[in-house]
Amino acid sequence: MKILKLIASVMVCLGTALAQQNGWQWYGGDIGGMRYSPLTQIDRQNVTQLKPVWIYHTHALEPETDLNHKAAFEATPILFEGTLYLSTPFNQVIALDPVTGAERWKYDPRIDRSESYSEVSSRGVAGWRDPKATPGTPCAARVFEGTIDARLIALDAATGKPCAGFDDNGQIDLSSGVRLKSFGDYQVTSAPVVVGDIVITGSSMGDNRGVELERGIVRGYDARTGKLRWSWEPIPWALKQELRTGAANAWSTISADPERDLIFVPTGSASPDFYGGMRLGDDKWADSVVALRASTGEFVWGFQPTHHDLWDYDIAAQATLFPWGEGKAVIVATKSGMIFLLDELTGKPLNKVEERPVPQSSVPGEQTSPTQAFSSFPALAPQKITVDDAWGITPEERDFCRAKIARYHGGEVFTPPSTEGIIEIPGNVGGVNWSSVAVDASRGLLVTNTVNLPFVVRLIPREKLHEEYMNREQNRMKGEFARQTGTPYGMYREPLQDRDHGLPCSPPPWGTVAAVDLKSEKIKWQVPLGSHVPGQALGSINFGGPMITAGGLVFTAASWDPHLHAFDLETGKLLWEVELPASGQATPMTYSIGGKQYLVISAGGHGKLGSKQGDSVVAYALP
Repeated sequence: MKILKLIASVMVCLGTALAQQNGWQWYGGDIGGMRYSPLTQIDRQNVTQLKPVWIYHTHALEPETDLNHKAAFEATPILFEGTLYLSTPFNQVIALDPVTGAERWKYDPRIDRSESYSEVSSRGVAGWRDPKATPGTPCAARVFEGTIDARLIALDAATGKPCAGFDDNGQIDLSSGVRLKSFGDYQVTSAPVVVGDIVITGSSMGDNRGVELERGIVRGYDARTGKLRWSWEPIPWALKQELRTGAANAWSTISADPERDLIFVPTGSASPDFYGGMRLGDDKWADSVVALRASTGEFVWGFQPTHHDLWDYDIAAQATLFPWGEGKAVIVATKSGMIFLLDELTGKPLNKVEERPVPQSSVPGEQTSPTQAFSSFPALAPQKITVDDAWGITPEERDFCRAKIARYHGGEVFTPPSTEGIIEIPGNVGGVNWSSVAVDASRGLLVTNTVNLPFVVRLIPREKLHEEYMNREQNRMKGEFARQTGTPYGMYREPLQDRDHGLPCSPPPWGTVAAVDLKSEKIKWQVPLGSHVPGQALGSINFGGPMITAGGLVFTAASWDPHLHAFDLETGKLLWEVELPASGQATPMTYSIGGKQYLVISAGGHGKLGSKQGDSVVAYALP
């Protein structure tokens, strides 16, 4: 019996090693988030021969409710110990056969769809094998997921049943101890990360409701028992305020280096986003990448690209860890379109970073940071717009956009909001959003998707807020009010777009794929991604990221139109394009089983973006 157990243990370790080499074991490919695959079967010469080999339907949008209008299928599956695992916008966890797409099990946490949630999305799950557990016993291997109703759930990877010994019958109530203000505005939308025997998660929250919001703490739990092992407070100074600022939460994906016992936490804005008179100073460590000890939560270093954020420039992208020289480096990509290269152990910039003077606020009570950090890497999104830049699909629309741009002051990066209204460029969706970056360390290349969509932002005196709020549509991609309770101002923002067609007033492309040479600090190529106008390569607003393979390819969907693309990594040339059943607002992944390489993407669209929705997971392979 002991020999059989030993053989079983060796097979598990071998299977795990093969999965790391040929699979996609973490949300970002590896635990550092490189989104890079060493597989070469699919390459530049044969990529046009890819065909769909299976399609799986999640049925996540059934029964139909009003929440479907917010639902975004943003999940990237993981291949963990021979099974594909993914999550749906309503947090069903699904296990699939990676060769056939057949369902092995499905778990439904029964999200209450009669409630309201700020976000309806889940980007993925994490897998973990307990090295102390006997192979074959329940929950020896586990799948962890955070939910939009603020639970952390542990499931048996083999059966999908909750792990009974994990806190309360397999789940933890994450709303406990965070100063909960409103149900549905405190959530988890990104995959947890497991380092050693600790499962770590941040949170997502609606951070424009007011000053006093939930604490943006990051917590590490015992992966076996669910016991809280540590908690880290990103803005401890807020606990001493009369009105306690909240948020600064880590809503995006946390990356890690288990060998160094480090995690890299991207933090969000301190509340509220667009008026900072109640949170004067730099607001550290909001809007930062912070390195913590994975085992203890101890602070190691922090780097803050945006000081005293007034633009919703939270760190949306996963901090990406990759080999650099004799050590490792961390890439930070921002909504402002800037890229920063940091030393893994110290957080010190490896490229030149300059603090430059920026426009100052005229709003009473506001104290703008006198400088902001600018990187020596070229910005990947426009940093300024003027009347002369106005674009329109017709002369009439161009004239409309020209007048609209002239109406507002600002129009350059880091112009602070005002009661007259400013043009925020890049807008709060990016630059680079949660799509993050992909890195080919051997070539020294970074690839990322970008967005070019300026926003008009206006502060509204409290006494006028109700009148304006009642007469405006509420949709993040069309127009959105924020009450910012506890401050003298509410806020309204809307995309800078034309009157009749809903197209941006900024010059295209409105979305791109860009490759950056990390050594020369130059853009190698940048090409339009998707289009809002059929037949015209104008680029598209996009959510979802790129993946690089050693076959010399960049795969990405992400755009408003429902297509998956393959680009030449060296030139940016479009080599292959295929229409998906619905828009692919997710990052693709790849793996190899039985000598065949598979390419998989979730194609379910994005309710708030208004792209085509569905419930498909699609796999492609060569004939």
